[in-house]
Amino acid sequence: MSETLAQALARAAARLNAAGVRDAARDARALLAHAAGLPPDRVLLERDAPLGAQAAAVLERALADRGRFRPVAQIIGRRCFWGRDFIVTGDVLDPRPETETIVDLALRGPAPARILDLGTGTGVLALTLLAECPQARAVAVDISPAALAVAARNAEALDVADRVRFVQGDWCAGIEGRFDLIVSNPPYIPQPEAERLDPDVRLWEPDGALLAGPDGLDAYRAIAQDLAARMSPGGRALFEHGRDQGAAVAAIIAAGHEFVIAHHDDMSGKQRVVEVLYPR
Repeated sequence: MSETLAQALARAAARLNAAGVRDAARDARALLAHAAGLPPDRVLLERDAPLGAQAAAVLERALADRGRFRPVAQIIGRRCFWGRDFIVTGDVLDPRPETETIVDLALRGPAPARILDLGTGTGVLALTLLAECPQARAVAVDISPAALAVAARNAEALDVADRVRFVQGDWCAGIEGRFDLIVSNPPYIPQPEAERLDPDVRLWEPDGALLAGPDGLDAYRAIAQDLAARMSPGGRALFEHGRDQGAAVAAIIAAGHEFVIAHHDDMSGKQRVVEVLYPR
């Protein structure tokens, strides 16, 4: 007789907990929902339903992967961001909830016509903004061809592929024209901190999307070289950054320019985004 969903959930949570997985109960529910082909909020509502042999096999593989600290988003192949599902693979950074702060700030301002997304990864920033702003067009840049392939798949899935151009490149190099809105969640973890990252991140996510030199600020230095030339007068740029980096990022971006700088917190109250205004 096969397990019920409730029995499978209890077993999965215990297994992940024994493996040292943080938030084992939450992850067990997500993986069970994936295996059973259910939305996560239906797992407990259908707790007495049988799991079934095929679903049990999918769950077994998922639990084995999670026990090796593979991120849940990579296992199930997607992550919800701003209410939309995005394809996630090991070639891209798993989108974090705090990055939605950039979307929130972008949508509070004037509707952009031209968007530049630097280090697009999965494409969550450019593609979400295109989905929210039907009149906008975007250029999305990444140095990784594999990441751009993931972003292109997401653009097709969200039906915005006709309004985005993907460019393989190093930040602003080779990009022409000016943009009303520039967004970026660049790598900002200092190289010396790499070994202290959680295994979910250290073992499974691409170093190029995480690490940025001895102080974690190399990407901002590279972007700052061309930022003024890519911003339209009256335009804005929004940059995510890490803990205690706000002042340093602002200083790098503003050096030699008459930008107006503002700092913004994420949903947990931590300083997370530097906003750059280019006066007319």
